[in-house]
Amino acid sequence: MLPFFIKLFTNAKPPPDDQELVRLYQETGELEHLGELFQRHSKLVYLVCQKYLQDPEESKDATMQLFEHVSKALLQHEVSNFKSWLHVTTRNFCLMQLRANKHKKSVPLSDNASPVMENPEPLHPSDAEQSEKMEQALHAALKELSPQQRECVELFYLQQKSYKEIGALTGCDLNKVKSYIQNGKRNLKIIMEKNHAAR
Repeated sequence: MLPFFIKLFTNAKPPPDDQELVRLYQETGELEHLGELFQRHSKLVYLVCQKYLQDPEESKDATMQLFEHVSKALLQHEVSNFKSWLHVTTRNFCLMQLRANKHKKSVPLSDNASPVMENPEPLHPSDAEQSEKMEQALHAALKELSPQQRECVELFYLQQKSYKEIGALTGCDLNKVKSYIQNGKRNLKIIMEKNHAAR
């Protein structure tokens, strides 16, 4: 019984959720709100960086750089699901880092020689590059769906909305929403397989 009475007679407020911290930061620009928000998901950011960059030190540096990047980006975008948005932002940041690093690779001619730019034979694409190509193929395939299917699929898979939320946003009943998502998913698979076979 004691915990019940503690809750009943204390005025302690629960910590603000992600969306509330996003709102506070976007309204005030105060970094303490963003700091609390970013700290909650810093492990996620580091793990995504580690997945793409494959280096612990580079991943730590990227995590710190992302705080500054997010501090600017969050003031420019409407974000309805911060965790999902942060995951995508982190992945895109890492892909940009990988592309930039590819152009900086150099190899010395000898111990005392100045480094020269490498011009290696094409290598097998990395996991990050494959992921990027897959994402590009997915976005291209989405454009071939009907407008209703594309909207519902994007809301469900990319923005992680529930059937009920999608119904409210699109004005469709739940059965229609489920149908658009199921048919859209099936059509996406067909389109992507057809496009892959045509290459």
